[in-house]
Amino acid sequence: MIRINIKELLNPNWKVNDKISEISINHLLSKDIKALILDVDGTLISGNNPVLANDIKNWIQNSNEHFFIYLFSNNPSRNRIKKIADQLNLDFTYSGGKPSTRKLKKVLSSISYSSNQIAIIGDRVFTDILVGNRLGMYTILVDSVDYYGKKIERNNFQFIERYLAKIITGEFL
Repeated sequence: MIRINIKELLNPNWKVNDKISEISINHLLSKDIKALILDVDGTLISGNNPVLANDIKNWIQNSNEHFFIYLFSNNPSRNRIKKIADQLNLDFTYSGGKPSTRKLKKVLSSISYSSNQIAIIGDRVFTDILVGNRLGMYTILVDSVDYYGKKIERNNFQFIERYLAKIITGEFL
């Protein structure tokens, strides 16, 4: 019988406590990360904004010099995710179905790195972190961003999700 440790599935490898543009590229390189899978809504951009903040766009462009980068979103709008991917000249998946692993496994099979050399970066415990941990990826939890690309200090939905994770795991994320 396979035993599943829910604490390991919900805990990120790294909790940044800031937005994605504050992640140290050197830290990722020190972990032998070769590829980044980026969540879109909440992580790169708010759910109702089609334009990336300059600091986030610059971070992705700088990261692209070191890593293969792919956008992976649960958002069902192909047009929305394509507009964001086009700003960055990146490939993407929309309607990803996280935390299901099916579509992400297809993406990973096209990347020539092992799953522990691929980081998934997202703002949601029960989608981004859960799917990444299920696939053996390096998982990074960031804070959500608002319409202007600023870190949201108090995201009620994210707070509730992290509180539920605390009830399940015993640790507040």
